[in-house]
Amino acid sequence: MTAQAHKETRGFQTEVKQLLHLMIHSLYSNKEIFLRELVSNAADAADKLRFEALTRPELLEGDGTLRIRIEADPAARTLTIDDNGIGLSREEAVAHLGTIAKSGTADFLKNLSGDQKKDANLIGQFGVGFYSAFIVADQVDVYSRRAGLPASEGVHWSSRGEGEFEVETIDKPGRGTRIVLHLKEGEDSFADGWKLRSLVKKYSDHIGLPIELRKEAEGEEQPAAPEWEAVNKANALWTRPRSEVTDAEYNEFYKHIAHDFTDPLAWSHNKVEGKLEYTSLLYTPGRAPFDLYHRDAAKGLKLYVQRVFIMDQAEQFLPLYLRFIKGVVDSSDLPLNVSREILQSGPVIDSMKSALTKRALDMLEKLAKDKPEDYQRFWKEFGQVLKEGPAEDFNNREKIAGLLRFASTHGGDGEQNVALADYIGRMVEGQDKIYYLTGESHLQVKDSPHLEVFRKKGIEVLLMTDRIDEWLMNYLHEFDGKSFVDVARGDLDLGTLDSEEEKKAQEETAKAKEGLAARIKTALGEDVAEVRVSHRLTDSPAILAIGEQDLGLQMRQILEASGQKVPESRPVFEFNPAHPLIEKLDAEPDMDRFDDLARVLFDQAALAAGDGLKDPAAYVRRLNKLLLELSA
Repeated sequence: MTAQAHKETRGFQTEVKQLLHLMIHSLYSNKEIFLRELVSNAADAADKLRFEALTRPELLEGDGTLRIRIEADPAARTLTIDDNGIGLSREEAVAHLGTIAKSGTADFLKNLSGDQKKDANLIGQFGVGFYSAFIVADQVDVYSRRAGLPASEGVHWSSRGEGEFEVETIDKPGRGTRIVLHLKEGEDSFADGWKLRSLVKKYSDHIGLPIELRKEAEGEEQPAAPEWEAVNKANALWTRPRSEVTDAEYNEFYKHIAHDFTDPLAWSHNKVEGKLEYTSLLYTPGRAPFDLYHRDAAKGLKLYVQRVFIMDQAEQFLPLYLRFIKGVVDSSDLPLNVSREILQSGPVIDSMKSALTKRALDMLEKLAKDKPEDYQRFWKEFGQVLKEGPAEDFNNREKIAGLLRFASTHGGDGEQNVALADYIGRMVEGQDKIYYLTGESHLQVKDSPHLEVFRKKGIEVLLMTDRIDEWLMNYLHEFDGKSFVDVARGDLDLGTLDSEEEKKAQEETAKAKEGLAARIKTALGEDVAEVRVSHRLTDSPAILAIGEQDLGLQMRQILEASGQKVPESRPVFEFNPAHPLIEKLDAEPDMDRFDDLARVLFDQAALAAGDGLKDPAAYVRRLNKLLLELSA
């Protein structure tokens, strides 16, 4: 006997113990999902064998007919799921069934909501589907042999889900995996042939290889040899004509490939013929995965070549800003031995990526047009990811811009539901620019002094408060021929929205207040780049404007958070000459009091802009001094 052939008992990884406890004691309201998970795993094993057999046909061992068999024994209260896929070696059984890769369990546990039905359905999404067997079984036995290994190198893995598992080397003539569930007391219904048939049809009808159950014998006679029959359609759903696929089938297929328990918001099923031949089925999910912003998160489409599974997460077919799109692409133009390296570039890949990107954006456009409420749900989940698009995809910049949604001064609730096309439709006469303001939160920007002149003239301003917004606007310069203008940046020019009389009056006021501007500049010194009369203010005494080429507050915070050096910049101090405080400042002969009041106005303007104070103690001291003088 070899050193490996002995039987040994090993302990589960700590996270697996937590997970098993959860499976056994908590996730029991939607028990039947265990069958979906085990059948999906068996289908994946068959896909992996097909792929490996492309270069090593001997792995098929003379039997290329792949199938999954489900057999129930009511008397023994067992349920067996058997496949002739790739199988497991002893090392793989220990690694895959005793530990969980990455931090799947930790993320899984973190995402639990307390709603048993939802929590049970999270299982597949976190790659822990095998352990769902313990929802209905008090013992699970796995008999497996990896394709290509001799019959004497089979493995038997067994556990009662109590923190330990046993593993031993056995003889197993046939490749693949057989999982035997010893059903718990009261779970006998899962050993009923008719119930199993209905569950397979409900969850796994679309799986592209036959799922076989024993034929139900008519009358008392039992056939000498068991007869098997496929109970699913067993053809790849995406290869069927759209007219033959029901909405329910599209939904179930999405849940299978995305490991999601909610229905998708939209899908797009297309067959392309001509210069390139491929079929694609793309889905827009209804909720964001837990790892949407993880750099190494699973993303990309399932790739098939001539209906043969090649790889999961083929991320070369869609740009990164569409990483939430799920689906399959089945090509007739790629070689069966395609590798990730081949997928990096080439005219076929580039052409398919361009077409699939357009298809995905069209799907989102249709969703926004036909089902605006569903699109709002999509936007709440994935809007910030879509905002990465204009920087990444120059060719589709206008199309992506049309899909973006923002809050604006048109609505007071801060809801991001304003499309750029809606904004343009509400422009006032003479307006030829799209005005926007960035900030930390809706509460901070909705009453910003920068908006005062726009309120007075009835001009709508987009309010952008996502951290990515200022970065986005570096790449989004115009939409529908109209350029974007940051209302907090530079010297605001409203163009034809200001009458000639207003412009003339502004020029005269600026000239008349040159002396005051010079005094304030002396008081504030190097803290400001310039002091000037403001055209933006109607109610507030002063604001800080950002220099035309300077970084805004959001970009500065992003750079600081990433440890990068932030370039020095100084704001422009703008004052409202008609405000009583500015009039009082102008009339102040005492230079010390003038300096204190100018400094207080400067600090208040910084606070109104959402910026922090460099010297809060000095601000409080000056303010208290002025308050005491006023109350004296």
